[in-house]
Amino acid sequence: MNVRRSAAVLVAVAVLGAAAPAAADSSPSPSRPALPSALYGDADPQYDGVWRQSLALLAQHAAGAEPPKAAVGWLAGQQCADGSFAPFRADPSAACDAKTMVDTNQTAAAVQALAALGGHDAVTEKAVGWLKSVQNEDGGWGYTAGGASDTNSTSVVIGALAAAAGEEPGAVRKGGKSPYDALLGLELPCTGEGAGAFAFQPEKDGSLTANADATAAGVLGALGKGLLVEPGEGDGAAAGACVKATTPEQAAANGAAHLTDALAAKGHLLAATPGGEEQPDHGNTADAVIALAARGDTAQAEKSLAWLERNAADWAAQNGPGAYAQLVLAAHATGADPRAFGGADLVEQLQATGPAQERTAADQREGDAENAEKAGSASVVWWIAGGVCLAAAAGAGFLVAARARRRQP
Repeated sequence: MNVRRSAAVLVAVAVLGAAAPAAADSSPSPSRPALPSALYGDADPQYDGVWRQSLALLAQHAAGAEPPKAAVGWLAGQQCADGSFAPFRADPSAACDAKTMVDTNQTAAAVQALAALGGHDAVTEKAVGWLKSVQNEDGGWGYTAGGASDTNSTSVVIGALAAAAGEEPGAVRKGGKSPYDALLGLELPCTGEGAGAFAFQPEKDGSLTANADATAAGVLGALGKGLLVEPGEGDGAAAGACVKATTPEQAAANGAAHLTDALAAKGHLLAATPGGEEQPDHGNTADAVIALAARGDTAQAEKSLAWLERNAADWAAQNGPGAYAQLVLAAHATGADPRAFGGADLVEQLQATGPAQERTAADQREGDAENAEKAGSASVVWWIAGGVCLAAAAGAGFLVAARARRRQP
C-alpha cells in the first residue's frame, strides 16, 4: 500500500488540517528538528516516518539482510504507552497525549516489521491490543481510531494480526463482525463498472467506487496476508470471472481478476490523481504485483514486475526508502532477485537511505583474514625486495673490492 498517496493519508491530512509535504527537504529549521540518524529517508517524517521505517526493515528482512540495530530500536521506541504508533515522534521520551496523532496504519505496519524480525513480542502484543481496542462495529478499521472503516486500513491491520503469533484475523470481532465482513461490504458487485474491485470507503450516498490501491490492499487482506508475501504461497490458479463474494477467498479472487484486467493493457496501473490519469502509478503497480503473487496469479504479476524493472528506477530514487522497499517486496513475492532488479541492487539502494550497516562478527573475521592475507603478501614482497637489495649491495661491494685490489702495486 502506497500510504503516502493513498486515500488513507488524505484522510489523515484532513484530520491534521495540513497538506502533506511535497519535497524531501532534510535541512533543519527552527520548527523542524534534525532527523534521527537511525531513520530511513530524509523527507519530512511527519506523516510516514514509522510507515517507511517499517517497510524498509521488512524489505531488508525479506532479502535476507539484517537491518541495523539502531534502525530497529528507533522503530520500537516510537511506540506510545497504550501500544499505538504515531507517524513520527521527535522526542520518544515524552509521553503521548491527546494531541499525538496515532493511527492504525503506522501501528499495523510496525507490528508486521517487528514481528518478522522477532524479539519484540512485548511491543507487538501491546500494539495488537491497541488495534483490537479501536476496531469498529462493522469489524473493520479506519485510519484513525473511531474513523469510518476503509479497505486499506482494515487490510493492513489484518496483516498485523496475521503476523502476530497466535492471532487469527477472522476471530477478532466487534459487534459480531470480523475484519473479513468489513472487506466484503467494501467490494463492488460483479455488475457494472469496476466489477469485483474494492472501494476505499463508501461515497456519501453509500455507493462504492473502484480504487486500484484499495483493491490491491483488499486482495491481501481478504487472503489474510501481510505486506511480506513469500513466493509460491498462492494456489497458482488465475482468477476467473467475477462471482458474488460470500467468502473472503472469493472476494480476493474477484479483486485479483479486476487487477489483472487493469494491468493487462499497459502492464501497469494508472495514477488516480486529477490531471495525471494517463501517468503510470509505480507504487500501486508494485502493490498489485504483491497482491497477485499472494493469490498465485503469477503470470500477470511477473509481467508487471518486468515493467517495473524497466521503468521504476527514477520513481524509486525520487521517493526514497518506501519506494525501494515496495519494489523489494514485489520482487520477493514473485521469486525475483531484488539484488539484480533491472541491473540494480535494490537492497543496497534501500540501505543507502538509512543508517550505516553494523559489521557482524563474521564480517570482522573476514576483514581480519583479508587484512592478514594482505599483510602477508606485503611481507613477502618486502622480503623479496630486501633480498634483491642485499644481493645488489653485496655485488656492488664485491666489484669495488676487486677494483681496489687491481690498483694495488
